[in-house]
Amino acid sequence: MTDSHIELTHDEIDYPALTERARSTKSGAVVLFLGTVREFTHGRQTTSLVYEAYPEMARAKLAELDQEARDKWPVDNLAIVHRLGPLQPGDLAVAVAVSCPHRKDAFEAGQFLMDRIKEVVPIWKQENWADGSTEWVHPGT
Repeated sequence: MTDSHIELTHDEIDYPALTERARSTKSGAVVLFLGTVREFTHGRQTTSLVYEAYPEMARAKLAELDQEARDKWPVDNLAIVHRLGPLQPGDLAVAVAVSCPHRKDAFEAGQFLMDRIKEVVPIWKQENWADGSTEWVHPGT
């Protein structure tokens, strides 16, 4: 039986537990991607980020991506957690864990999921810069 876990949270991401959730005796590969808040973007210093979402639509889109990944690769277990609210440099913003029988498929599925999350899931990011300015980043940009 395969397992999926999709979550939006204001809490810290427990990535060891997420990795364990993706592990399976049927799969020889588990890939974990952690997206962290970086301090500098294109030479500008970030003081904080704020993530907002349309939760019902975001969960529905994440479930669609789960199914798309399963249609393309032999995914056994899959887990996606995205943080919402204010985050500081170094905080984890998103985690994707996927298991497949072989590493090539697990890497490809994990990259596909992360790329598509950034493109189509209605989660918006406000960048707060050290110079006091702010900028909203929308999915797909």
